[in-house]
Amino acid sequence: QVQLVESGGGLVQPGDSLRLSCAASGRTFSSSTMGWFRQAPGKEREFVAAISWSGGSTDYADSVKGRFTISRDNAKNTVFLQMNSLKPDDTAVYYCAAVTNRGFSGSYYYSPKEYNYWGQGTQVTVAS
Repeated sequence: QVQLVESGGGLVQPGDSLRLSCAASGRTFSSSTMGWFRQAPGKEREFVAAISWSGGSTDYADSVKGRFTISRDNAKNTVFLQMNSLKPDDTAVYYCAAVTNRGFSGSYYYSPKEYNYWGQGTQVTVAS
């Protein structure tokens, strides 16, 4: 089993940066594909970024490509989302998720239905 706790959200101005962290407990973290999703009010949960168990492969939604970076530290059981050049459209609750014992092919990680474990979310608000 994996338990996930996000942190690092907050209120920032357009153009600012934030770094989200997701601390995981459980022995299967290092073998899990990790993803970040977000959900704005009245909208469906959408894929933001994903990273393979080794950290060697990553993928991003087009809307954040070039601005966000996902990374992980398996020694510390933590995955990060560095968010730069934030825009008001990035305002949402950001969720960390894990899917265990799967590779990083086939783009399954775009779908929230494929993830076994979820954090409680952290609010990110971008406003002037």
